[in-house]
Amino acid sequence: MSAAGQEVPAHVTTVLAGYEVCVCVSGGIAAYKVAALVALLTQAGCGLTVAMTRNARRFVGDLTFRTLTGRPVYTSSWRATRAGEIPHLSLSEIADLLVVAPATANIIGKVANGIADDLVSSLLLGADCPVMFAPAMNTRMWQHPAVQRNVAFLREAGFLLSGPEEGRLACGTSGPGRMREPAALFEDIRSQLLRNEPRRSIPTVPR
Repeated sequence: MSAAGQEVPAHVTTVLAGYEVCVCVSGGIAAYKVAALVALLTQAGCGLTVAMTRNARRFVGDLTFRTLTGRPVYTSSWRATRAGEIPHLSLSEIADLLVVAPATANIIGKVANGIADDLVSSLLLGADCPVMFAPAMNTRMWQHPAVQRNVAFLREAGFLLSGPEEGRLACGTSGPGRMREPAALFEDIRSQLLRNEPRRSIPTVPR
């Protein structure tokens, strides 16, 4: 069992060795699920770095992700962990995939409209690798024409989407907008990564 209570299936253990993923956590209640996702990815041998928005840290502390990954957690464009580092560019340069989970209406809207006003939005606009969004929000928000327009733009621009699912939401209602469960999202990430060889020639972030 992982530190987050999720078990990695025996057939995928270490299958992601050599791959690098950067998980961008935005400010939604589903952020608590991301700890389980990170645990699954690291147990499968994947190198994992986490970047968080300010609102994400209201739901999950960065200590959780530092413990699970053994790496620094990036929370600001102004705080590099190494001399000369530019986090909103360098993190995607070493990654095989950026994963946005949960992908709120806010972060989807920022990327779709070219807004880069914090580390995560800047990282996504300057991405040097594929980006996968895992949407999570209230049904009414998900079905709003503006959100659907933004999602359609992301698809047309080549961004990947995993979910959302239909089910019970944190607000007590049921409908589309629920973030995919960690195990299902893990499988989508694994499938995407295995389409290509890892970027082995690029130095990884030190553990």
